[in-house]
Amino acid sequence: MTVADREAQAWGGRVVRLLANRENVVHEMALPGSGRAALRLHRAGYQSQAAIRSELWWCTALADAGVAVPRPLAALSGDMLMEAAPGIVASAIRWAKGEPLGAGGAPLTGTVAHQVQRFRALGLLLAQLHDATDRLTLPPWFERPDWGIDGLTGDAPHWGRFWEHPALTPDEARQMRRARDGLRERLTDHAAQDGDRGLIHADVLRENVLVEGDALTLIDFDDSGTGFRGLDLGTALVQNLAEPAFTDLRAALVEGYGERRPVCEHMVPVFTLARALASVGWTMPRLAPGDPVHRSHIARALACAADVLP
Repeated sequence: MTVADREAQAWGGRVVRLLANRENVVHEMALPGSGRAALRLHRAGYQSQAAIRSELWWCTALADAGVAVPRPLAALSGDMLMEAAPGIVASAIRWAKGEPLGAGGAPLTGTVAHQVQRFRALGLLLAQLHDATDRLTLPPWFERPDWGIDGLTGDAPHWGRFWEHPALTPDEARQMRRARDGLRERLTDHAAQDGDRGLIHADVLRENVLVEGDALTLIDFDDSGTGFRGLDLGTALVQNLAEPAFTDLRAALVEGYGERRPVCEHMVPVFTLARALASVGWTMPRLAPGDPVHRSHIARALACAADVLP
């Protein structure tokens, strides 16, 4: 019996198939009465148990508020977390229907009008999430990572020192350092003007947005934390920089968000750059040295910096 099989029993379920093996190992789990759930084995050392419990508390509160996110499920014991192995805990969330908005590195499918409609709906969903979050009173034990100025551009950013990526040429490293400095300056100015901060999803990539008809569901809050709300908008755009309709997609996302909340439109490209740079750091400890994603993420970040920073 595998660890996943054993942990599924804690929810009265059984493992059906492996869904993902990234930050967490995620399995589809069948529950009594033909129900379905996602069983997550959380990677040791990535998030503390307090941080995972905080994520589950937040997602439960969002689901209670009617935001389209998967609801966490308590085990048969009533606990939200179960010890899976030394340093590894398991949690489960209700199954979310739909297919991913798209795949990273591949063109979006569908007509431009359809893409624009979905990005407008995504902007509205993010605004709903931020609105619902602002109405919550967080428990005193709540703990999530910080995606603020230092978390993005400090000496020890949350996903690593992207300007020291070993695949950078000396000239690219200089460009990365300039991009880091320019981004830090822009974020500092934004903060001085009371830039909107609070809990954010922080990983609004295509694969984390499920589409079922006209409905969207936002999944995978594993990287959620505190930060500028605009980072969620920038992250939602970073995989789409090469799309022919990118300008229309960005306008639709901002329009949808702006229906419910104020948005600093001029900062959206800055937050897109913030995510592009952070993603370069993300690749360093996770991908094999020869993986082509290293170079593609570096090229994307440098092109974005050239467009955004003077």
